[in-house]
Amino acid sequence: MSPVRVLLADDHSILRAGIRTILQEIPGVTVVGEAQDGREALDQIKTLRPDVVFMDIGMKNLNGLETTARVAQDFPGVRVLILSMHANEEYVAQALRAGARGYLLKDAPPAEIAKALEAVGRGETYLAAGVSGKLLAELLRSSGQEKSILELLTPRQREILQLLAEGRTVKEIARRLSISAKTVETHRAQVMERLEIHDVPGLVRFAIRVGLIQADA
Repeated sequence: MSPVRVLLADDHSILRAGIRTILQEIPGVTVVGEAQDGREALDQIKTLRPDVVFMDIGMKNLNGLETTARVAQDFPGVRVLILSMHANEEYVAQALRAGARGYLLKDAPPAEIAKALEAVGRGETYLAAGVSGKLLAELLRSSGQEKSILELLTPRQREILQLLAEGRTVKEIARRLSISAKTVETHRAQVMERLEIHDVPGLVRFAIRVGLIQADA
């Protein structure tokens, strides 16, 4: 394998340690950094310029799907390989729509991790063993309702949607994003209007369904 610099982005330190151990056994691979949420991952990418990012979907504050979309836009030379607990094809489709170049399950054996990294490093797309390529292609061809609705939201609105779904208050979100509470309330109202969902429990269910947060987050 050609030399490849890897960043690990996952909010579980034990999982990062396990992936790091596996990657360190692959000749030519160097783990250059770790991040525990999407914002930290973006900062690390800007500083470290890795070739590949192993990205968890269910990170708090800024999830892996939104982070992947920002990487694809701001760092097109960086390839994202999603790590997830979910083999559901809709999750895979969401990840590829966001710009991911590969999708692996967290219980993948070391040999498959190495195979996926090599494929993504060559610029190919890698899908986890067991994911139906035919069904996935159909999902990607069809503009699903959730995809169309999500695209109506701005990145900031998706960010606020995730934080609301995680149970953050308006004041907490305002402090975290360095904006006013009034601005947060305006975004919340716009999100509810565009999604046609008028209560926070409904936003939580929607966020889980489209992969912005995990059910156990």
